[in-house]
Amino acid sequence: MIVSTEQQKALYRHLLLTRLLEERMVSLYRQGKMTGGLFRCLGQEATAVGAAFALEEGDLLVPIIRDLGATLVRGASPVDILRQVMTKADAPARGRDGFLHFCLPEKGLYSAIAMLGTAVSVVAGMVLADRYLGKKTVGMTYLGEGGTSTGAFHEGINFASVQKLPIVVVLEFNRYSYSTPSEMQCGAATLADKAAGYGVASAIVDGNDVLAVVEAARRAVSWAREGNGPFLLECKTYRRKGHAEHDGQAYIDAEELAEWTRRDPIARFERHLDASGVLDAAAREAVRAEIDTELDAAVAEAEASPVPVPDPEFRGVRADEEATVKRRAETFVGGLG
Repeated sequence: MIVSTEQQKALYRHLLLTRLLEERMVSLYRQGKMTGGLFRCLGQEATAVGAAFALEEGDLLVPIIRDLGATLVRGASPVDILRQVMTKADAPARGRDGFLHFCLPEKGLYSAIAMLGTAVSVVAGMVLADRYLGKKTVGMTYLGEGGTSTGAFHEGINFASVQKLPIVVVLEFNRYSYSTPSEMQCGAATLADKAAGYGVASAIVDGNDVLAVVEAARRAVSWAREGNGPFLLECKTYRRKGHAEHDGQAYIDAEELAEWTRRDPIARFERHLDASGVLDAAAREAVRAEIDTELDAAVAEAEASPVPVPDPEFRGVRADEEATVKRRAETFVGGLG
């Protein structure tokens, strides 16, 4: 599957935007302007960006905490995300939750789920509902190696397999489940090996090669859309920061970290762009300058956004609240009569 010149340019912008936006969030976090934790994706941007890039309009995406790049690919704006992490009143979640825990249904983007593994069942239910509506929607979610050891993952992927549901689970093999190395929490040689036990197709790809991820994810999405059931795509990558910004990652081997730093997915893609003539150094600097300008404006806008205020009516908790309240009032009055 060919990734066109324009698509490669778009991929580069998404990769660079992910990293530069994250750097802005690190600054805000250290200034005490962020609420909650900051879960970085440094070193594994190509996995999130490349996989999400394979989805089509109308498909569904449920990221997890290290999938900032996928959230941007799906159409969330930097100012949306900055307002969200600063828990502003005009954030997508209106200050009720933080980080990537928000939904933009019009873009097919749904909230990351804190309890790992549970998103598989949620996405399975979403695409099952769309099947009843005659749609060929593909759902995608992400999971780390630790998440594949949960009961929720087993239940979700087993149900999806039996029902032949069109979901793609991107397995981000990034070496650590919090501070536990992969070999200490999973006996399988690879995460993809787990697929066979459920009768599910799988593949392994270099998660730091964004073009390889796009191509593998496109095959996975096509497989699922054609009615063949779920697909587990294992992306070999590396988490170059601790579990969250507060984690000093003292458990990481320095030589291992240095080796994976040399495999940086953005630097690697830049070498490809140079060699292929798609984007030279001057053109890439122009992209960076454009992103920096965009982020300057986004940070200023987010900082100026209002803080949320307590809402005694709990607006936004239910769908169609006004109709629900009216119906309950009418029922109550009717009961009095």
